[in-house]
Amino acid sequence: MAEMLVVKSKVKALVKKKYKMAFGADAATELSKEVGAMLEKAAKRAKANRRSTIKGRDI
Repeated sequence: MAEMLVVKSKVKALVKKKYKMAFGADAATELSKEVGAMLEKAAKRAKANRRSTIKGRDI
């Protein structure tokens, strides 16, 4: 299993408060995968622009 990139308790609390819904454990895993994919894409863009720092515009 890959490292979890989101804080499940924080996301779960937000979903419950804002949307009045439950947030399943499998949803946290999938959200973490999406964050990982976004970071991968952002890192490639930063490298393509000859930077070693990921900036907001890369995301």
